Amino acid sequence: FPAHTLPRAVRIAAMSAAVHVQPLRRHGRAHTTRAQRQPSLAATTHPFPAAHRSKARRTRIKCFATAGVPPSPSSSWSTRLQDGSRVLVALLSVFRAFAFYVWTLALSVPLFLVMLVISPVVWRVDGVRRKALHWVNMVWANLSTWPFYRVNVEGERNLPPEGSPAVYVANHASYLDIFTLFSLWRGFKFVSKTSNFMIPIVGWSMFLTGHVPLKRTDARSMKEMLLTCRYMLREGAPVLIFPEGTRTSDGRMHAFKKGAFSVAAKAKVPVVPITLIGTGELMPNGSEGTLKFGEVRVIVHPPIEGKDADELAKQARAAIAAPLDPERVA
Repeated sequence: FPAHTLPRAVRIAAMSAAVHVQPLRRHGRAHTTRAQRQPSLAATTHPFPAAHRSKARRTRIKCFATAGVPPSPSSSWSTRLQDGSRVLVALLSVFRAFAFYVWTLALSVPLFLVMLVISPVVWRVDGVRRKALHWVNMVWANLSTWPFYRVNVEGERNLPPEGSPAVYVANHASYLDIFTLFSLWRGFKFVSKTSNFMIPIVGWSMFLTGHVPLKRTDARSMKEMLLTCRYMLREGAPVLIFPEGTRTSDGRMHAFKKGAFSVAAKAKVPVVPITLIGTGELMPNGSEGTLKFGEVRVIVHPPIEGKDADELAKQARAAIAAPLDPERVA
């Protein structure tokens, strides 16, 4: 048969056998050809000894023979099942995110109409705190998250009484953080970037409730935000601020800015540190199109009081970082 028609394994075996063929003997002495009696140029100038070349040749032949062995059916099926399960989980995460946004929007429309109806009365009777409008916000947020993930609140005894001023601070890892913090059932004013107030229905409800807008790169807007928070604290309304300034981009908690703690020190109100665990895994920053399966923990730490903003920031960050994995803290 022509050599190229033979199976690869047979050709490899033939090559291996040819390596060990001994010279033919004729009439009691070894028969050698002229080419064998005269050393070739390649043999005399090869950079490696013959023994090493023979060992390398056997190694290559062994590797070629092993590479030709097909994988077992069980391992192939296992790999396919793993790939299929990963694709299925990814598709379910996308579907869950789509369902979450549709469900949230469906809830927000009737609740926003309720807010529109009662807001003139609320503004006249309770112009700063607007407790009735906050109650609608909390109902909307808790109904939005209820079908999709469970929130476990720990340390509720550390929450200040309803209606008492305080500065709540928390790590910020996900779009779900605000939804999750409403499970504390506290009517706080949270600071959010100005563009969020332009979102139809959701942003309008934030405006009606009296949450605080902020332009991140505008120093004047930052100053106005701090003055607004101090005013609300004097009127008895608690405030929620994310001291990192924005959502984390790498899943780790970063350094705290001093603004929230400066407000608390000047207003002489306690700082309540809160640790959020799990929101960044369910919907990481930059992956708002997916919503994975899991649970969320909200850990409320004992309030901190003091006159030094730097010391308050240091203590609050240490309290929030304590339950987190070390690799989650920058």
